[in-house]
Amino acid sequence: MPAVHHKLLLEDALQDSPQTRSLLSVFEEDAGMLTDYTNQLLQSMQRVFGAQSEMGLATEQLSKQLLEYEKKNFALGKGDEEVITTLQSFAKTVGELNSLHSELANQMADSMVFPLIQFREKDLTAMACSYYLILMSILSFPTEHEAAMVKYSRLPKKKENEKVLKADLVKEVAYTRRKQHQASLQYYCALNALQYRKRVAMLEPMLGYTQAQISFFKKGIELVSKKMDSFLNSVSKMTQSIQAQLDVEAEAMRVSQRELLSVEDTVYMPDKDAEPVNRTLIQKAGYLNIRNKTGLVTTAWDRLYFFTQGGNLMCQPRGAVAGGMVLDLDNSSVMAVDCEDRRYCFQITSPSGKTSMILQAESKREYEEWICTVNNISRQIYLTDNPEAVAIRLNQSAIQAVTPITSFEKRQEGSPNPDRSAKPGGINATSGGSQKTGSAPEPEDLIAPGTPIQFDIMLPASEFLDQNRAGGRRTNPFGETDDDCSSGSDDSLLQQVFAVRFLGSMAVRCGNNQEVIYEAMRQVLAARAIHNIFRTTESHLMITSSSLRLIDPITKYLFQLGEVCQFVAHQENGRLMGFVVESKDWSDGDEEGESSFSAFIFESNTEGEKICYTISLAKDITEAKKDPEALAQLMKNMPLTNDGKFLLLEPEADNTTNGAGQEDLESEA
Repeated sequence: MPAVHHKLLLEDALQDSPQTRSLLSVFEEDAGMLTDYTNQLLQSMQRVFGAQSEMGLATEQLSKQLLEYEKKNFALGKGDEEVITTLQSFAKTVGELNSLHSELANQMADSMVFPLIQFREKDLTAMACSYYLILMSILSFPTEHEAAMVKYSRLPKKKENEKVLKADLVKEVAYTRRKQHQASLQYYCALNALQYRKRVAMLEPMLGYTQAQISFFKKGIELVSKKMDSFLNSVSKMTQSIQAQLDVEAEAMRVSQRELLSVEDTVYMPDKDAEPVNRTLIQKAGYLNIRNKTGLVTTAWDRLYFFTQGGNLMCQPRGAVAGGMVLDLDNSSVMAVDCEDRRYCFQITSPSGKTSMILQAESKREYEEWICTVNNISRQIYLTDNPEAVAIRLNQSAIQAVTPITSFEKRQEGSPNPDRSAKPGGINATSGGSQKTGSAPEPEDLIAPGTPIQFDIMLPASEFLDQNRAGGRRTNPFGETDDDCSSGSDDSLLQQVFAVRFLGSMAVRCGNNQEVIYEAMRQVLAARAIHNIFRTTESHLMITSSSLRLIDPITKYLFQLGEVCQFVAHQENGRLMGFVVESKDWSDGDEEGESSFSAFIFESNTEGEKICYTISLAKDITEAKKDPEALAQLMKNMPLTNDGKFLLLEPEADNTTNGAGQEDLESEA
């Protein structure tokens, strides 16, 4: 044990000399510094103990949190089974470490914190009490001792013989000196003992702390023994493998990022698409502006994310977790429109015609691809076994339709092209024309190569041929006088109105075969797609027992029923129909006149079969009017309403036009 070089001599306590008081002040200063240091050391040890206690609580929480990983069910957690198993093993190990940390915290409390607290409360506090006693004694001693000495000093010589008085004064002086001596001795003893106790108090807590840590490490080594080595090695290899994969992926992403950022600025420009338009898409997604009505005459445009799913147009607003269906695209129609002086606007209309929406694309390429995609979906291509191949084939057919006939291979003989001869109600829709016999005719036999296509109805298609005839007289199959029209309507036994859109017309070589209408449909639709002609104007086709009237928003056109020599609906798209009109040219002096044929193609809001049915019925009525008995028999066989009108087809909501209501679906008798 180290020797103590300085101590207070108890023999000097009674004299209370200045030298003794100077040495006493040194001991008092040392005791004060020891008290401050002990308090600081205790705070540090309590902090270590608190950290160790918190470590136990933290490891317990960590063990529970590791087990929660399996219960989270991450959406992208596929393949995490090995990670889950590893985390469960770690949770078990951390739980065992938690018990060790809790035990270490208890040992620190008993062997480190408690001894220092005991030293501070027992030794330093006792020394402080002694200090206060001696301080009070010192403070009161001068007064008591001085008073006693004054009395003793005033003792007169005359009274020296008075033993009783002298003895009392001596006792009083001795009492005051003894009282001060006892306090000083107790104080000196406490200060001397403090020099030994402080050494023990400084070493004992650290001894307990070190022993507790050694015990903790020993138990930790027993816990993490050789049975954990293989587990830790496997986990280390797994993390290294994941890190290697991350490095490879990070390098690939950096390369991809450099490539993506090395492109020209035109990639970021909305209307600088370098890639050609893909017209064979059956799926499309991207941001579009949609026009919404905000009042009676006010509108607002919102930019939303649209995508197609099957035959539906879906929309997903910002912040939504999933998209919702906006419109069913099956048998819908799409066309380019001019809207509020905005570019790249198009309109999608439902088959019933009741629902429509106007959308705006951000570039011309997006605008054309959206229109082509909606058009492909409306044909229900996505329901075929190989929709991509069907879309490509239709696009190739569209390209061939506007290519001269000599530039592509002829159609193979015997190619399937089924005819529709049976119409609703058992009426033959092609009663005005002959049926197909033998193999299908070649396209050049039906339509002359390079025949121009007319996309408006300002002039009939046959005038393209009439204009090239020297000295020829152009005939207008629409150009009937008002008197003729009025006289034709007077004896009309049938009136039926359909909402249609004129797609195009062209001169054809024959009018006695349905194949010519199918070929005209193919070439008209293909030409509109190739030349990006999507605008159409809705008109009304009125079928009577004597004529076909096309009522346009600007003008009216009339086809005599006798001139309609062929009519048929499309085989796949039921909303498409067409008919062939025969016109005569007497410019060569021939009595019978030279026949020319023009095919007119329409798209209706209803099935084309119904229009063909009505034309067939009109022809039957025309034939029956020649024989009153046949007309009576026809009216007897046909269903009639209560007021004697022909009941044609079941009415549909989308067939009513211009407020005609139910009356437009019935014929007038």
